[in-house]
Amino acid sequence: MIIYGKQVLMHYITKHPEKIEEIYLAKDLDKDSFRQITKLGKKIHKLDFIKAQAMAKGGNHQGYLAKVSEYELANINEFKKFEKIVLLHELSDVGNIGSIARSAYALGFDGIIHSGNNINIEAVMRSSAGALLELKLAFTKDILSLVNEFKQVGFSFYAANNSENAKEHNKIKYATKSVLVMGSEGNGLSSKIIKSCNEEVKITMKNNFDSLNVSNAFAILGDRMINE
Repeated sequence: MIIYGKQVLMHYITKHPEKIEEIYLAKDLDKDSFRQITKLGKKIHKLDFIKAQAMAKGGNHQGYLAKVSEYELANINEFKKFEKIVLLHELSDVGNIGSIARSAYALGFDGIIHSGNNINIEAVMRSSAGALLELKLAFTKDILSLVNEFKQVGFSFYAANNSENAKEHNKIKYATKSVLVMGSEGNGLSSKIIKSCNEEVKITMKNNFDSLNVSNAFAILGDRMINE
């Protein structure tokens, strides 16, 4: 697959150089970047901006692209041995998903399960600044069955939902094996999904404002779940 963006490429170079097959550059590099890239010994191609844009499918490549080995999705059963998981339901904005992956990795979550349609892995990798590479990612088409199955092996589910029934995020005692469930940007979580969870959790907001960007909300809720 093709990755793009300076930070993502540098993450691969630093952490997983063996996954890089070829490098594509559409700009002149500073000395440090040039030294890091050339010492890998990989084939380097010079591209014009139009070709680089086409390879990145319109994404913001910053002049840095590379062909790398395919990202390997995890088997969902692997998640049963984890303690802290993020469950995303039908998120569609790759920028949000990537930001959540970046925060999840930085906070210490073990992995992300995405419920819904497949996502553009290359774009999520870009917006995660490479953090997605360090996380387990799996997909499910049936979130309710997943909740039931994981409850049977000891997980508790916390639905992010700004409702009267929800508890303040800093007043919940989270279980050791916890799943934080975040809904889509437009519709949030359905009543069926919320009812299937153990508890609802919310963030107190001031100035009569009632919502946050989903990636920002995750960062606040996730920090509390990990560091309570």
